[in-house]
Amino acid sequence: MNDYSILSPEGKKRLESELNELKTGKRKEIVERIELAKEHGDLSENAEYNEARDEQAFMEGRILEIENILKNAVVAENKDNSQVQVGSSVVLETGEKQIKFTIVGSHEGDPAQGLLSCDSPIGQAVLGRSMGEAVTVETPRGLTAYTIKSIK
Repeated sequence: MNDYSILSPEGKKRLESELNELKTGKRKEIVERIELAKEHGDLSENAEYNEARDEQAFMEGRILEIENILKNAVVAENKDNSQVQVGSSVVLETGEKQIKFTIVGSHEGDPAQGLLSCDSPIGQAVLGRSMGEAVTVETPRGLTAYTIKSIK
């Protein structure tokens, strides 16, 4: 396992924004909910208090996770469109079907949003490849062949 994580510039901005929102908005909101729940009496039987404390613990864990990712992040600068890199938008063709996605760091992957992790099987297969090259990827349905149609 690497001591660093790769992020796209956009991914770094998203994490910084999430961290800021958690520290400035969400943290204050949860503290207010805890204080309000304390006013309702016996804490051992207070569901609102327990729920707020659980949410606080989850949020603090997420803050630590984001801070650690950002502290150890290497931001990929995509300056060359001749090869697929983190930050590249890629169009692949398989048969008559084309798929388009952006290669992102491992902490940013969200296939439903068209963001494919560089650590995914397809991401690993296309990294460093050029337009027109063919790659074969082991998928749950078996081997699938793709041709790189464009890189931006």
